[in-house]
Amino acid sequence: MTLLTTMLNAGTGTGMDVLDLIALLVFLAAIFTFINIHYLKLPATIGLMILALVMSVVIVGIGILYEPLRNAAEEIMLETDFTDVLLNIMLNFLLFAGALHVDFQKLKEEAASVLVLATVGTLLSTFLVATAMYYVIGALDVGFEVTYIHCLLFGALISPTDPIAVLAILKTTKISKNLSIKIEGESLFNDGIGVVVFLTILGIATSSGGGESMEASSVGFLFGQEVFGGILMGLMLGFFAYYILEVIDNEHMELEVLTTLSLVLVGGQAAQSLHISGPLCMVVMGLVIGQGNSEDTEEEGIAGEYVLKFWELVDETLNAILFILIGLQILIITFNMDYLLAGIISIFVTLGCRLVGIGIPLIVMGFFKKMDKGTIPILTWGGLRGGLSVALALSLTGEIPKDVTELIVAITYCVALFSILVQGMTIEKLVKRYAE
Repeated sequence: MTLLTTMLNAGTGTGMDVLDLIALLVFLAAIFTFINIHYLKLPATIGLMILALVMSVVIVGIGILYEPLRNAAEEIMLETDFTDVLLNIMLNFLLFAGALHVDFQKLKEEAASVLVLATVGTLLSTFLVATAMYYVIGALDVGFEVTYIHCLLFGALISPTDPIAVLAILKTTKISKNLSIKIEGESLFNDGIGVVVFLTILGIATSSGGGESMEASSVGFLFGQEVFGGILMGLMLGFFAYYILEVIDNEHMELEVLTTLSLVLVGGQAAQSLHISGPLCMVVMGLVIGQGNSEDTEEEGIAGEYVLKFWELVDETLNAILFILIGLQILIITFNMDYLLAGIISIFVTLGCRLVGIGIPLIVMGFFKKMDKGTIPILTWGGLRGGLSVALALSLTGEIPKDVTELIVAITYCVALFSILVQGMTIEKLVKRYAE
């Protein structure tokens, strides 16, 4: 009854404050998680997203008979700045939590592979996707001009795999540790790299639109500032936290939790103010604090058991809310037949470019180091896209022409849906096939 009242209040123009929104999302997360655990029995991210999509379809259906309900739901989603919520708040928590649980020793062993995949693979995929979609959209004749720089924006936001979706799905699969760490490490780092590439291309696109042009030196400086600034800040905060946790030495668990929580909040705000990569800062800080954790030796790092459990709880809770938000975004995304066709084609384009983008570097590295069986197909199919890509697409509102933004958002959503629902549901079967 409270949920319905909240939505109807929004529909009548009285709106809803932040606490109402948080209460609504947490309530939905609890209900949907219960239904998924006891009835659907699907991986959490997939189950929650399916339930949110079903709820959206039901709202649209009821809205045909009772329009205020649909208007209320749409207004709630429009009031929720998904881009700001994810990029400036949730992403920092989720990336830190993900990096904190990574096996640091295994990551060092696969450091070269992770670095190449996160940089060369992401950049190669960005330009391949952009070039392919430029010709695809041109052939579809969508009714307005889509320039190559606009396609580059799509390539940049869709090429990095979403660490939130990837790490959530990996928890449900039995995969070799070396291959798992490649996927985890790549998704954590190419996320930061991908955001920086996207922001750099967006800067070029907006400056060109305003009659100005960015010089190569400016582009290089912006890229370097974001990447190296984020890594440096992550190292500084990470070693500071490591020292504090070493002094506490597991004697005051509440102080350990507060220390990590405060540094994630302060680090995220500082990174945003200094125009450096917050995602890279969080990943590096999480790795520094989590070093020493090892699944092989069951060793515990400087971060105590309660710190790890706290961040695991944060991770699970925010993941639940995030994938519900992704499912509900369909209420405000514009679709028509041209957009839908472009979206379907873009699914195959991004998969093909992902295969080439990670295949070439891995084949080259294979001459120097033996790869696990099935590395290329598993990395290709396991490269999920999710909330990060959708958030970056939605951030284009007001930056580029409205028609172009609506097209990019629609095709991004199609790729993300296919990625999470189809690839996420079948990755375990693919892993088992190569494990035999």
